[in-house]
Amino acid sequence: MALPLQPPLPLSLSLSLPAAAAALAALAALLLVLICAIAHVTAKKMPTLHRHEEEKFFVNAEGRKEPLPSVHDPPTRELSVVVPSYNEEDRLPLMMDEALDYLEKRQKRDPSFTYEVIVVNDGSKDQTTKGVFSSRGKKILMADADGATKFADIEKVEEGLKNLQPWPNQMAISCGSRAHLEKDSVAKRSYFRTLLMYGFHFLVWFLCVKEIRDTQCGFKLLTREAALRTFSTLHIERWAFDVELLYIAQRLKIPIAEVAVNWTEIEGSKLVPFWSWLQMGRDLLFIRLRYMTGAWKLERRKCN
Repeated sequence: MALPLQPPLPLSLSLSLPAAAAALAALAALLLVLICAIAHVTAKKMPTLHRHEEEKFFVNAEGRKEPLPSVHDPPTRELSVVVPSYNEEDRLPLMMDEALDYLEKRQKRDPSFTYEVIVVNDGSKDQTTKGVFSSRGKKILMADADGATKFADIEKVEEGLKNLQPWPNQMAISCGSRAHLEKDSVAKRSYFRTLLMYGFHFLVWFLCVKEIRDTQCGFKLLTREAALRTFSTLHIERWAFDVELLYIAQRLKIPIAEVAVNWTEIEGSKLVPFWSWLQMGRDLLFIRLRYMTGAWKLERRKCN
């Protein structure tokens, strides 16, 4: 039995499909131009870090007042540990106990190993840059106050840094990574949080950093020169500053190693799953657009 033939589409409808596609493409292009314009116009200039008078000095172990060190000066320590801290009254002491125990034991084994720990009280914004700019170490370690990464794993991260030698212009970065733990973490998370995680990873890869799987692990070791060059260019003051840091490093062709570290999720995170990730997604888009449109440039900020 022959099936009845379908009547052909009206000519007006067949002609409207390409026109609709063209209209959608034009609308998407207009939207992209609008977003680029907003990103460019709303971009703040690179801030000048200002120290209040009481922040320009510190009291040494002998009780004497000394000028605060500067990363622009030659290093006088082997390692500086910078710990950003925001309402970390409960978690910081445990992290500090573990860190100092490791550092003191290492110094006993090797008297030539010298160190300092800088805890940065960042108020409502991340003032990590101030801590880095006051560092005296040949190498500078960024460490989260929650102690989620075992401090002894610094030796793994140091090995990653060493393996990058020779360092171009004495610049290199070694990042601790939780990427090897991703399968286990997915099994413990809700579908919604897993979706947010993968969405964030895609945006990081698509917009900013393609070679590092885990940009947000708070365990990063930088040579003194790499810290000076990257932190003096940073604009982002929130959680996405790690991504901008690595984006800048890639633009400057600074070699980066990613090293697996032990990591345990610690309660008390200040990250609100949906809103914080939404904010970070916006920051990722603006990082790419603002550098692309020239609103942000790879220039050094001043510190007074």
